[in-house]
Amino acid sequence: MAPGRNGLLSLCVRSLASAGLVAALLVALSGSSLAATPPARSPSPAVRPAATQAPAAPAETPVRTKAQVEALIRKVGTTPPGWWDSVTLNYPPTLDLTWTTTKGPWDPSKNLGQFIWSSINENPGRWKEGAKLLHHVLTVNKDNPARLTQTMNALGTVYHNLLGDYARAAFWWRKAIAADYELDDELAPNLAHCYWKLGSKEMAVAEIESYTTDDSRHGELVKLWSEMGEFDKALAMAEGMAGGGYPDIGYLAAGDACRMAGRNKQAMEFYQKVVDATKGWRDIETNKKRAKASLEALRAAEGIDLAKVADGTYTAESIGYAGPIQVAVTVQGGRILSVKVTKSQEKQYYTALTDTPAQIVRKQGIKGVDAVTSATVTSEAIMNATVKALAQNMK
Repeated sequence: MAPGRNGLLSLCVRSLASAGLVAALLVALSGSSLAATPPARSPSPAVRPAATQAPAAPAETPVRTKAQVEALIRKVGTTPPGWWDSVTLNYPPTLDLTWTTTKGPWDPSKNLGQFIWSSINENPGRWKEGAKLLHHVLTVNKDNPARLTQTMNALGTVYHNLLGDYARAAFWWRKAIAADYELDDELAPNLAHCYWKLGSKEMAVAEIESYTTDDSRHGELVKLWSEMGEFDKALAMAEGMAGGGYPDIGYLAAGDACRMAGRNKQAMEFYQKVVDATKGWRDIETNKKRAKASLEALRAAEGIDLAKVADGTYTAESIGYAGPIQVAVTVQGGRILSVKVTKSQEKQYYTALTDTPAQIVRKQGIKGVDAVTSATVTSEAIMNATVKALAQNMK
């Protein structure tokens, strides 16, 4: 592990000063605790799931050894991103960069967390600005260990959720843990997702293998196990959630895991259990609607043959987090050429609007498409709408 909070700042300075990189110094001094506390992500505080996924994923997840991943994290963590010089530091002059403005009405012009949550997260064109701002916040709070740790945690979130820079996300989250070991349990699932996306299943499994339950709002640990090909572990954890009083979350996560694996019949059985559920978490009615939409989409998917879909662009919509999401699916020569989100009310969608369509095109359907972490509902709606568009336009 990296040094504790007293030695953290000096380590960053030494590693960067030796390279003579002024910009890199700002990078290493950065950090931030992604802010305003968003809506609760867990029905109970037991497990904090991996944060969100990020930008359009590469064609396939790379495969690297543990040593290669560690070397990559060390390298990128102490150097500025390639976009650094092209991005201007931009934030309201009234913004409190010390994280101390937390009371009062919602005011993104003063509260740093709220500024990141609404002004940055909801505007993809400002995501890099958000990272650069947090690096600046790190320098502002360099003499305050607690604020420094909070900033490093937030930096990890921005790099992971918004920019899909998993190596830098891991670097900053590990620095946050080194400064405050109480964050270890909270950030372990997040780090596991980073390691998986960087190409080391071994490292990812090591981070979460001790977790026996998933109390996250959308079954994020179930999703990660499924994404890594550990289908039985994913279903066991989902069943545990269902048996623990949250059948709406557990069975929905199980259905999603089955759908990703192409086990559509089993997925429909789980979705039906959600529709029939009489108890669950506070999102139960929303989860029942999501399960019904997914159930209908899978029923429609059973008869889809791309060769029988005439060339053209077709639209359809499905329920998202904030409202209906509409997609336009272009088919030519029996292949999906493109999937574009044409209407959406989503705000905290991270990279779902671009990553999920890209996966659907790459896989020529929804089998094997993994939902963007922390934007699961949005990804799910895009998949369902795509299926509806294709099913409604069979010859």
